Amino acid sequence: MENRVSDKQNFKESPDFAGLKEDVFDWMEAGLPGYLTYHSVDHTKDVLQAAIRIGQAEGISESEMGDLKAAAVLHDSGFVVSSKNHEEASCHVAQEWMPRYGYHSDSINRVCEMIRATQIPQDPKDHLSEVLCDADLDYLGRDDFWVIANRLYEEFKKLGVISNEEEWNRLQLRFFKSHSYFTKTAKNWRNGKKAERLQQIHDQVDD
Repeated sequence: MENRVSDKQNFKESPDFAGLKEDVFDWMEAGLPGYLTYHSVDHTKDVLQAAIRIGQAEGISESEMGDLKAAAVLHDSGFVVSSKNHEEASCHVAQEWMPRYGYHSDSINRVCEMIRATQIPQDPKDHLSEVLCDADLDYLGRDDFWVIANRLYEEFKKLGVISNEEEWNRLQLRFFKSHSYFTKTAKNWRNGKKAERLQQIHDQVDD
């Protein structure tokens, strides 16, 4: 796999998150297909900020935050390689890139666990994975839901997942009913608006 990272000394005393973030974002900007209107660098940046907010509210430690931020940056990087099973592809990217920025194997393994947990249906096995999963779908209970959801609608149309708004609304309805936030923070912050969105989508679906 090609990348744009210059040679860096392996296993620095502290990981170079800023360097990892900058280079991964540049690589994704250059390599992501244009039809990925939702799974874009903007989405990754949004997930990173949501993960930081939720993680801080959940009281995770400084070292855990470092791994969480790396996982947020890398969680959709596999889309550059393949849109199929992109979580596993993202883990391969993490395993290749993270050592260049001073991350040790324990951190890399934790990052891969978090990334794999985001696969739908989400299945987090630990607290950090719960935080990342909630950050990945934070928009479901936010005021900018419709803007972001429309990007996913356009992406799914291009991929042939759905062909019209009726199919899209039914897909969203099934997804909303099956989804639950994991952390107390996300439940407190997002469940109210999420319930409103569910009702609004339900109102658009023909019975």
